[in-house]
Amino acid sequence: MSQQHETRLTCHCGAIELRVTLSDGLNTARRCDCSYCRRRAVPAVSVPMGELEVVKGAETLTLYQFGTMTAQHHFCSVCGIYMYHRRRSNPNEYGVNMGAIDGVNPAEHEPIPWNDGVNHPSDR
Repeated sequence: MSQQHETRLTCHCGAIELRVTLSDGLNTARRCDCSYCRRRAVPAVSVPMGELEVVKGAETLTLYQFGTMTAQHHFCSVCGIYMYHRRRSNPNEYGVNMGAIDGVNPAEHEPIPWNDGVNHPSDR
C-alpha cells in the first residue's frame, strides 16, 4: 500500500533543509554496494524527480560525480553530510539520505536491503 508523505530533511549543521514527498513512505529504503556508496553506507529512500525542494542552503550544496557521471551526489559543504543524489539506475528519481529525515533513525528499520551497484547495467 502506497503512503505518500511530505517530510523534511536537514544536514547536521542545519545549513541545508529539503522538503520531499515520499511516494511510498520508507518502503523504498535501500543501500548500494557500488565503489562509492559502500564507503558512504547510508540508506537512501526514493523520491520522484518533481518532489524534492531545497528549502534552505542551495548555495551550500556541493556536487560529486564519478564513473558514468550520471548520478549526481549532493552534500553540505559545511558539515559534509550527504543529502541526496539523482539516481543512476533511474535518473527520474532522487535518493535521499534516510538518516537526514527528521525523526527517522535508520537503525530502527533494519534490515535494510542492499542493491548490487558493483554489477550495474550502465557499466556494461
